Amino acid sequence: MCGIIGHVGNGNALETLLTGLENLEYRGYDSAGIAIQNGSGIELEKRSGEVTELKNAVDRSVLEGCVGIGHTRWSTHGPPTDANAHPHTDEALDVAVVHNGIIENYAELRAWLKSEGYAFTSETDTEVIPHLIQYYLDSGLEGEAAFRSAIADLEGSYAVTAMIAGEQVLYAARKGSPLVVGVEDEEFFLASDVPAFLEYTDSVVFLEDGDVVVVDESGVEFTDLEGNPISREPETVDWDPEQAGKGTYDHFMLKEIYEQPTSLSQAIEGRIDGSNKRICLESFDPGTFTDVESVQLIACGTSYHAALYGAFTLRQAGIQATAVLANEYSVAAPPVDDDTLVIAVTQSGETADTLNALRKATAEGARTLAVTNVVGSTAARMADDTLFIRAGPEIGVAATKTFSSQVVMLTLLAQRISEDRSGDPTTDLESYLPELARTPSAIETILERSDAGTIAERYADSHAYFFIGRGLGYPVALEGALKFKEITYEHAEGFASGELKHGPLALVTPKTPVFAVFVGEEDEKTLKNAAEAQTRGAPVIAVCPAGHEATEIADEHLEIPDTDPDLAGLLANVQLQLLSYHSAELLDRPIDKPRNLAKSVTVE
Repeated sequence: MCGIIGHVGNGNALETLLTGLENLEYRGYDSAGIAIQNGSGIELEKRSGEVTELKNAVDRSVLEGCVGIGHTRWSTHGPPTDANAHPHTDEALDVAVVHNGIIENYAELRAWLKSEGYAFTSETDTEVIPHLIQYYLDSGLEGEAAFRSAIADLEGSYAVTAMIAGEQVLYAARKGSPLVVGVEDEEFFLASDVPAFLEYTDSVVFLEDGDVVVVDESGVEFTDLEGNPISREPETVDWDPEQAGKGTYDHFMLKEIYEQPTSLSQAIEGRIDGSNKRICLESFDPGTFTDVESVQLIACGTSYHAALYGAFTLRQAGIQATAVLANEYSVAAPPVDDDTLVIAVTQSGETADTLNALRKATAEGARTLAVTNVVGSTAARMADDTLFIRAGPEIGVAATKTFSSQVVMLTLLAQRISEDRSGDPTTDLESYLPELARTPSAIETILERSDAGTIAERYADSHAYFFIGRGLGYPVALEGALKFKEITYEHAEGFASGELKHGPLALVTPKTPVFAVFVGEEDEKTLKNAAEAQTRGAPVIAVCPAGHEATEIADEHLEIPDTDPDLAGLLANVQLQLLSYHSAELLDRPIDKPRNLAKSVTVE
């Protein structure tokens, strides 16, 4: 959730660090800071609030040097104040540290360090780390040994980057929180996510749990916690730096909604063969899934809604499948055996709850597969197999294009598993695959013609917003409500349409618009449920093709092109994304950085 940036090189680190912090704003934060080796020691500046406030406070004449660290903080221990912002230091400013994660034994360490005479100035768990490093320096250890000894004392999750006064070196370690190294000639970067330094280099090394790195002007040394050398080869990230910018759009979210035709085209390229009616998932040879008897999908947030969509398509294909919230999986996971496939759905590949669920599934003996967007992510390395969604970088906190790509990949995977098990997919691929190939252009049509802005304005003074759907329309209704509440801060709920009369109907008023999603199956029942709300005074907005019978009774219509029922929900979701965006814009919300939320949730 927090963001780390580090720099070692010939140039001035300050501008690189500030740029990196701005690039990491999408992760969510409430304070920011930087520390730089300026030739006479470590200089520090940190502020609660936005990076712009930090930039305004920076004294560029003092903060000048080629080695430095920066951080955007998401509060876990202690409120967002200047004192609690990172980097944290020892009393003498000889050690500076930035940290993502949670130190579970910080209270014990803090009490012990206080008894040893070390004074604390913040309420954070992170502050124990610089004091620990200083303790070992005071004990006579050299910089690297002091860092390793401090790391060995920590319990919990961490991505830590530290520097010591007088050393043109960065020390870093990872356990349970992402950390990546960037390499470009004689310049080196450390960050929690690739977009932090993407404009400087696309050559990266994704660290694994237990890795320790030492970075100086001569290069990067990779070792394990005991100091044994390990090999970590750089990978090239296939992301254009321009993809991580807003371009001509007002917000990343709008840009990423409009990128969906491209991201979906990338997702399906080479993976469908319409002429031969075949699904070609390059990572999986024919027969890969022959032994799969049941499937469990684990995910959180938007990825969970994609998992629900995937579970439904799997069940349609005759495969026992269930979607489980990853944060509940460790509490009561369904039974697994050698014939169980557990699919972790995670955009970043670093979602803490999903990774913990994945570890549990692996420990129970299940076969695992990650559906993710990020090559080199923890989920991609941890799972037995990986299916990449190829959506490109997504910066907006509210996921849009990655949901679409996840849904398509899970739908293709369902048919592929069915084919391996029975010899034939359950879907008529002769009609389905051409419709899938046309989906990017169908989304372009929606983007060109959508009335979502007008409808958002018409219902801007509503008290609450309901979203309903049946079958594949249900996860789309949930996702529509999630997007709405995430960025508008208005109350929104998604329901299976049949559940409306089992309680939620009591909340319906003329100020409660109901957005009904029609996907081409069981529509008459969804229409009946929408009509029940309408008779109680609620306006009904039908999300469906032109000429659909729902348009005859609905107060408003968000049109989607005719398509296969397995894909209709995908098109309906684009209309609901636009509805949420325009509603939030009318309310002047901070669309790309909604309050209290982070892009990648790397702590439980």
